[in-house]
Amino acid sequence: GCGREGKACPPRVPAAQLAIRSSVLPPSLPSHPPARAAGGHPAAPALGAGRSPSATAPSLSLRPAAPDGERRSVLLAPRLSFNIDFPPGTTPALSIGISFSTTMSNPFIQIVEPLDAKQPLKKFFNLSKLEDVRYARLPFSIRVLLEAAIRNCDEFLVKKGDVENILNWKVMQHKNVEVPFKPARVILQDFTGVPAVVDFAAMRDAVKKLGGDPEKINPICPADLVIDHSIQVDFNRQSDSLQKNQDLEFERNKERFEFLKWGSQAFKNLRIIPPGSGIIHQVNLEYLARVMMDQDGYYYPDSVVGTDSHTTMIDGLGVLGWGVGGIEAEAVMLGQPISMVLPEVVGYKLVGNPQQLVTSTDIVLTITKHLRQVGVVGKFVEFFGPGVAQLSIADRATIANMCPEYGATAAYFPVDDISIGYLIQTGRDKEKVMCTKRYLEAVGMLRDFKNSSQDPDFTQVVELDLHTVVPCCSGPKRPQDKVAVSDMKTDFETCLGAKQGFKGFQIAPDRHNSIVKFNFEGCDFELAHGSVVIAAITSCTNTSNPSVMLGAGLLAKKAVEAGLTVKPYIKTSLSPGSGVVTYYLRESGVMRYLSQLGFDVVGYGCMTCIGNSGPLPESVVEAITQGDLVAVGVLSGNRNFEGRVHPNTRANYLASPPLVIAYAIAGTVRIDFEKEPLGINASGKKIFLKDIWPTRNEIQAVERQFVIPGMFKEVYEKIETVNKAWNALDAPSDKLYTWNPKSTYIKSPPFFDGLTLALQTPNTIEDAYVLLSFGDSVTTDHISPAGNIARNSPAARYLTSRGLTPREFNSYGSRRGNDAVMARGTFANIRLVNKFIDKQGPQTIHFPSGEILDVFDAAERYKQAGHPLIVLAGKEYGAGSSRDWAAKGPFLLGVKAVLAESYERIHRSNLVGMGVIPLQYLPGEDAGTLGLTGRERYTIIIPEKLKPQMNVQIKLDTGKTFHAIMRFDTDVELTYFHNGGILNYMIRKMAS
Repeated sequence: GCGREGKACPPRVPAAQLAIRSSVLPPSLPSHPPARAAGGHPAAPALGAGRSPSATAPSLSLRPAAPDGERRSVLLAPRLSFNIDFPPGTTPALSIGISFSTTMSNPFIQIVEPLDAKQPLKKFFNLSKLEDVRYARLPFSIRVLLEAAIRNCDEFLVKKGDVENILNWKVMQHKNVEVPFKPARVILQDFTGVPAVVDFAAMRDAVKKLGGDPEKINPICPADLVIDHSIQVDFNRQSDSLQKNQDLEFERNKERFEFLKWGSQAFKNLRIIPPGSGIIHQVNLEYLARVMMDQDGYYYPDSVVGTDSHTTMIDGLGVLGWGVGGIEAEAVMLGQPISMVLPEVVGYKLVGNPQQLVTSTDIVLTITKHLRQVGVVGKFVEFFGPGVAQLSIADRATIANMCPEYGATAAYFPVDDISIGYLIQTGRDKEKVMCTKRYLEAVGMLRDFKNSSQDPDFTQVVELDLHTVVPCCSGPKRPQDKVAVSDMKTDFETCLGAKQGFKGFQIAPDRHNSIVKFNFEGCDFELAHGSVVIAAITSCTNTSNPSVMLGAGLLAKKAVEAGLTVKPYIKTSLSPGSGVVTYYLRESGVMRYLSQLGFDVVGYGCMTCIGNSGPLPESVVEAITQGDLVAVGVLSGNRNFEGRVHPNTRANYLASPPLVIAYAIAGTVRIDFEKEPLGINASGKKIFLKDIWPTRNEIQAVERQFVIPGMFKEVYEKIETVNKAWNALDAPSDKLYTWNPKSTYIKSPPFFDGLTLALQTPNTIEDAYVLLSFGDSVTTDHISPAGNIARNSPAARYLTSRGLTPREFNSYGSRRGNDAVMARGTFANIRLVNKFIDKQGPQTIHFPSGEILDVFDAAERYKQAGHPLIVLAGKEYGAGSSRDWAAKGPFLLGVKAVLAESYERIHRSNLVGMGVIPLQYLPGEDAGTLGLTGRERYTIIIPEKLKPQMNVQIKLDTGKTFHAIMRFDTDVELTYFHNGGILNYMIRKMAS
């Protein structure tokens, strides 16, 4: 019925009762009664708002009142509208009540039941009630995908056929079938989080311009953003280094932090963890992860995607998670499922017990090399076997953390009793933890690794005997290049003379023993090839693990007591992943020994692991440059690509925290610890590494005593309020962001300029020039570096033109909210190897003129002349961190396509998300076999009708023609491409 200002309706406007078939209802409208807007009208819901699985009831979205007599269309659903005639002489401000009859329901509603009869409103989908023998044979990781598909099945975004494909995994895993996945949470760090919030703010502007409601741009899937990437090691070896570094962090990043604080207030469902709290993945492990979600009356498995490739660390706790591109994460936050190819699952069987002197770092570096050899790119790895029961959750998390380094999508350890114990140890609510255990038992997701009858089917099984693992490092340029500690000296010396490459520096034999003398703080020292100049205990990979952190502390204690020291010019640092680490190091009494060796706490964040290592002493840099020395960084991180850790450390080795200290004391990697002493004390006694190395039993005894639940509770209860500088930030309260044209940190991006509701037909790319030609393993660090901005770079010239001094440049990572800086920083890595240029560096040839220019300057010239661009590459293009700017940057430079032999999974997804075409050579072909020089001009024929992974024709101006695979792997990715990218798709969807 309807009424006008509380009065009866005029007789010419009859009351309405409508029955609408479920097939026309939209899948993402709330089942509860819609909120009432002003005047009592239902408010339009946010897209993808939560719903119960049993029914879907749309709400009415009313447009502004029409003039008298005007015929008005009222939108009910994406493909359904009806008209209301407002007769002359009546007021159009009517209150209209409509009842809907809906039969849409989740086809699996029959398996919903309460977990506890005493709490009938707390329900779950009991997968054991499927009564399908295939379920018990599924890998545990695939069971998580299956549960999400069943719970979200609406015959629109998730169909019953998708559920069947997942349940039939054993057959369908080989058929390249696409399935949707809706993760429970999204997690972001600030380097990738700032551009995500910038995009959200710009999307609100774009939706408003297109006539939509800007507040529909709002996270629907819960999101946490941890600020951990901004702090740098500017100060070290001082008692106040932590405070000084944090002060500088706020000084440099105040604009960014104010913007993020605005985002936390303007957007619902977005929680910000302030700077100084810890590293994203360690905070996730110790605090944010639930293992079981309890939301909207339903229990279901916790799962997460994150804008950082090491999101996989949470797999160690039994929470399925992996890294996605920032662009894809934004779509998930807006309620869209991830579209993924149903993965193969490699079973990794662990047997045996680790030796007494072996650390979890040694185990993960061994696994990384092994799985790289096996080949697990694009696959899940799931760990099983009795050896898993010998590993703590911290050990498992260390192994899962380095999943991107061995190339898998996820590295899953199913939940077992040790996982449940960890939740209690880290201060989680005991009652909720016990409920979690009951739920996992009920759905067949609680694992007993000693019970082989629970072992599921796998695509392939590989095995590692933990007893065979030996102390090791990885390097000098890749994390998969494991080197036993006993072989480090000879391996490094071999690398010195080897041909330039991943294991070579091509130093002339007569220069292998070069020595450069220098003065530091009034004392004379010497540097040579292999000299350690950076020693950093850093990264959530290891600082999340009490065993290796306490091991480092105990080794430091024994070293100090033995009279050993670290040379003062070596840049030492300790950057824990959470305040809990400092707490137990201090309580156990080892913190003061770490400080005596120079390993003071310098900050809580990623720091050296992501290249925020800060400056080296000038005299050290001069000595390295003078002798063209291969100086070394040793860090407990997860990545050591050339140019990542520091521009002046050409060799970088990943090592356990105790080994970081050992190499710092030695001062060089050219040492055989078994035969040569670490040093000689004041009494003239030779001290060997074996004399001070703690055993696993020693470490575990200290861990049991000092790593207790009370520490975790005390640290995390105040995590969101403890930072006074953050609390004092003044952020605007408007729902639309007011862009400051003077800002050099935050700028409205041009991605949506000129966007209309109408789709544009993709056109053939004609006569494109090649901007850059690469070999294998070009990383996202090469494409979009996160470190310091070189003073002679295009980005530096831009910032100088805006009135900034080099001291104020900050890093590329910190300026990801400004497209003008990031476009100029694209392909700006000083170690970039472009086949067009004889030496390393961020330059290329502008072919029309023949000039050698900075990459950005060359791209600008091409753009001004209207020439499209492409990039040629080898294998594993886009390996490394999941940086959305590694796709956004090339897009802004005018790159229309990349032609590569293979892609890292996340980077390919990011290219798709920006509308850049990822092309792949046909099997057995590459630039060499096809005779491509990169100096040709390329025409890429884009047919009108596209399908996933179709072959397209490429014509060269030389007359040669060949084909390549267009790597749009799913129909959803083709939809994004037709829209010009995933964000354009979301804007059109919401504006309409």
